Amino acid sequence: MSAMSEFRLGPSNITYLGRDLSRPECIVAEKNGTLWVSDNRAAVTRVDPDGTQTLIGTMGGKPNGMAMAGDGTLYLANIAHRKFYRLHRDGRHEVLLDEIDGRPVGAANFVLRDHRDCLWLSVSTVTDPHLDALERDIPDGYVIKIDELGARSVVGGLLFTNEIRISPDGRFLYMAETRAGRISRAEIRADGSLGYPEPFGPDPLDLGAKVDGIAFDSEGNLWVTEIAGNRLYVIDLQGKAHTVFEDPGGGIIDHPSSLTFVGADLRTVLVGSLTMDRIATFRSPIPGQPMRHWSDN
Repeated sequence: MSAMSEFRLGPSNITYLGRDLSRPECIVAEKNGTLWVSDNRAAVTRVDPDGTQTLIGTMGGKPNGMAMAGDGTLYLANIAHRKFYRLHRDGRHEVLLDEIDGRPVGAANFVLRDHRDCLWLSVSTVTDPHLDALERDIPDGYVIKIDELGARSVVGGLLFTNEIRISPDGRFLYMAETRAGRISRAEIRADGSLGYPEPFGPDPLDLGAKVDGIAFDSEGNLWVTEIAGNRLYVIDLQGKAHTVFEDPGGGIIDHPSSLTFVGADLRTVLVGSLTMDRIATFRSPIPGQPMRHWSDN
C-alpha cells in the first residue's frame, strides 16, 4: 500500500475548521475552496474560503449524503424525510425521488454522481423507523440507479446501506453496510447492471464495527469511517485493512461519518460527523480521487 502501509494519525495531526455546525454528516467541496456541509438546521451550511458560514435552505429533517450536479446545484438525501432532493444554491429545493415502483423509497442515505452523469442513490432500509435496521439484521437496504432508462433498483439485500462509491477504474460499485460493519462491492457489467455483492476487506472490519463513509484516494486505496469506535481505516487494493486513527472516547473525532479530499493538491482530508459542531481535518500522504464535479466546466 506504498505510503499508506505505515501511515498513522495522532491527536497532534488533527485540526478543525468551522463552528456551531449541526450534524455535519457530509461535505461537498468545490475546487475554489467553497464547502457545502449538510446541516439539519436548514439544508446545508456553505463555508466560503475565507471561513464565512451561511445557512442555506429550509429543508430540516436529517440531510445527509450529497453530490454536486454539473450546474452547481446539489443532489441531497434526507434520511428523516425518506426522500431525495435537488437543492439549489439559493436554498430552494424540490423532490428528486420519493417513490420507486409505486412504493416509498425508504430511508434515503447518499447520492453519487458518476462520470457518465448517472446518479446512484443508497437507501439504508425500508424499515420504519430506520434505526431498527441498525439494531438487528434486516437485509432490506438497496441501491437505485437513475440514468436514461429512469430510476430502478440495481442491488438489494444490504444491511443498512450507507455511502457508496465507484472504483477509479469504473469496474465496481462499493457500498458501506453499516449494520454488517463491512464494505461490499458489486461488479458493474457492460450493460450497466450489477453483479452479486461480495465483501471487500475484512468482514467485519472490527468486532462491533459500524462503517459509514468511504472515499478513494488516487492510488485506489479505500478510506473508511467507523462510528462505534471512532476509527478511520484504509483498505488497499488487495483488501488488506489497517487502522489509521481511533478515538474510542470521541474527544478528538466523534462519530466520523464521511471523508472528503480537498485543496489544490487533494491531500487535505475533511471528516464529517454525526455529532460534532466542527469539522476535523488532517493531511494525507496521498492525494484523493477528485469527485465528478471537479471536472465540470
